Amino acid sequence: MKAAEVRDMSALELDNKLIDLKKELFALRFQHAVNQLENPTRIKVVKKDIARVKTIMRERALNQ
Repeated sequence: MKAAEVRDMSALELDNKLIDLKKELFALRFQHAVNQLENPTRIKVVKKDIARVKTIMRERALNQ
């Protein structure tokens, strides 16, 4: 996910996306713990997506 895509989302969409990403990260960590994770780099990608979403949310909060 690119930062431009995140900036185009509404506040409600950002909240929903953040919840989905956190659920996905939890599932990936669980799979990693039981050695069933096929793509370990996916954890890093999801963490960065969470950071992007939180950054955009914070920028919007500071601008208001």
